[in-house]
Amino acid sequence: MSFRIGVSGSAADAVRRVVPTLVDDLVASSITTLDPSLWGSDAEAEAAKRLGWTESVAISRPLVAEITALRESLHAAGVTRIALAGMGGSSLAPEVITNTSGVNLTVLDATDPGQVLAALSDHLESTALVVSSKSGSTVETDSQRRVFERAFRAAGIDPAERIIVVTDPGSPLEESARAAGYRVFNADPNVGGRYSALTAFGLVPSGLAGVDIGEILDEAESVLLSLAVDSLDNPGLVLGAAIASAQPRRDKLAIVADGTHIVGFADWVEQLIAESTGKLGTGILPVVLDLDAPELAANLPDVQVVRVVADAGVDIFADQDGRDEIRVSGTLGAQFLVWEYATVVAGRLLGINPFDQPDVESAKIATRGLLDSRPEPEPAAFIADGIEVRGTPHVIGAASDLASAIDALLEELGPDGYVAVQAYVNRLALPQLAGIRSKLATLSRRPVTFGWGPRFLHSTGQFHKGGTATGVFLQILATPPEDLSIPDRPFTFGELIQAQASGDASVLAEHGRPVLTLTLTSPEENLDTLFEALG
Repeated sequence: MSFRIGVSGSAADAVRRVVPTLVDDLVASSITTLDPSLWGSDAEAEAAKRLGWTESVAISRPLVAEITALRESLHAAGVTRIALAGMGGSSLAPEVITNTSGVNLTVLDATDPGQVLAALSDHLESTALVVSSKSGSTVETDSQRRVFERAFRAAGIDPAERIIVVTDPGSPLEESARAAGYRVFNADPNVGGRYSALTAFGLVPSGLAGVDIGEILDEAESVLLSLAVDSLDNPGLVLGAAIASAQPRRDKLAIVADGTHIVGFADWVEQLIAESTGKLGTGILPVVLDLDAPELAANLPDVQVVRVVADAGVDIFADQDGRDEIRVSGTLGAQFLVWEYATVVAGRLLGINPFDQPDVESAKIATRGLLDSRPEPEPAAFIADGIEVRGTPHVIGAASDLASAIDALLEELGPDGYVAVQAYVNRLALPQLAGIRSKLATLSRRPVTFGWGPRFLHSTGQFHKGGTATGVFLQILATPPEDLSIPDRPFTFGELIQAQASGDASVLAEHGRPVLTLTLTSPEENLDTLFEALG
């Protein structure tokens, strides 16, 4: 089968208790027939224009030939490298698709000037850029497009020959792109960004990079019938009940790649679930873990473990050696569609609208305000071995050095809390920073998430402000060795990423969340100091 699921422990209890009601209520068939009333009257207007992903396989079929033809045309013109400028669902799905297929795609979902410069300097002469944005107003994507246009012109390359745009029909980006002579692919406007893996947003960059996107659609099509039928073994209903209805609630979802052939799938699931469910003070917080993560050995009562495995078996309720977990397996296309169904089922069970993101805009507004006014940076509370330390009063007021500042942040954790690490740095230059996650998990004995900024703002950022108010936040910034201007904009990439971090910190503080901000003034040298402070 293209998708299998096995549940045990509290997840199995939830499935036995909840799925029969979902079947009686005709939830699966109602999703498939685009019934917007499933999530209540408050969500109905939004749901009415956000269920197109259920029809993505059929709607996207004609794209395959168009994308293949363009890929061949680009190859004939000497284009062998595809770069993607996009955020959130516009970048995470193509990243998973290409990595799983072993195909190279340069994903630029960053505003760190060093990371942008690296994308610009890598074989520009043989590069085409895909610009993906539903509206075109996303500041990161707009800025990335502008610097690529400038770089192409400086290299004597007509941008119209190298820039491909994916956007909603009638968007401001479509209008400007067509005026500039760019090739435009219109996506289905009735699909939200995080549900867009099987639309033009997921398929255009992946197909141009060399993936067999027809096969991805075939994989998704193989589960369409099982997802549409109101039955006790419907995988979307089973998975949705398992992740949302355990008693007592398990609002942290630990996602572990354990033998799967899919590369980076947990990162895509993270944004889908966090942004869809983290609102109205509730939600499910995905936590992406390695096999040796401290959380897996801790047996935390509020953490539900999901393992993405090679074969989950044929029996939904198979005994899993006494473990309390969910196991899923399947092809990538099937996984995309099943998890999308499961997420909206979870939204119904939680009593929220799984299609909006009311708290994402708050960070954007704060960022725009800082870019407009560009105030002097807030002075550091103190500097420890080149690391500038700032934070909310309860955290900084109890700190005298780096170690005590981290201790003070962790002391704000409650018994059901979590730690969120937000790394606004060049992840190409500082990949080892991700190792801080497991150290903090060991110190705090609580779940720890890790997100590269600003891309997490378009996914888990919604949960941070709108979900359960139990998080504490560690921001890590870095002083870039080189900045990069943005054509026709009064700010640089260095100023943009600083404003994004400061804007999000201010919104978190307004929501009463504890924040500690550490700025590495000499990033590579400061890393040792930071890891020493964590023991």
